[in-house]
Amino acid sequence: MQSQFGEVGIVWKVKNNDAMITRIFLPESGKKIKYVIKNAYPDAVFGSVPIINKICKKLENFLKDKPIVFSLNNIDLTQLYNFQKKVLLFERQIPYGWVSTYGRLAKKIGVPRASRAVGQALARNPFPIIIPCHRVIKADGSLGGFQGGLKLKRKLLELEGIQFNRKGKVIRDKVW
Repeated sequence: MQSQFGEVGIVWKVKNNDAMITRIFLPESGKKIKYVIKNAYPDAVFGSVPIINKICKKLENFLKDKPIVFSLNNIDLTQLYNFQKKVLLFERQIPYGWVSTYGRLAKKIGVPRASRAVGQALARNPFPIIIPCHRVIKADGSLGGFQGGLKLKRKLLELEGIQFNRKGKVIRDKVW
């Protein structure tokens, strides 16, 4: 799928007669998404089905500054380990246009000293944007990490109305 940020790839498989997304690939500088997918999934066959086309349309709308809440009905959460699943499901609750920190998220899931583990779980999020891990930042307002790169993370946050100060840190007026 093309977006204003570059190509986005969706990998899915048929499970119980339903298309289930197993991975979303964000744009990578200078890399064709088909090669990235083929490298990670050598047996991948390129194509689509109606439900994947609908999800692509929702992703396109989100990337055009429309607040979309994505359903998890066609997301294969079975591949996640328990802690990661807990982190991602809590993180998904951060509203559009808001941010949280790794530490705050760790406290919300009941493990207040696990901010690094939360960061690692988010770094391995196979469903970026659908589970919007770009909304989690460091306690000091800096961006932290993001599998699509910090430039894309900042653009996604700006798309949602998040503002930055002159030092490039998030102005934390809407922290969840």
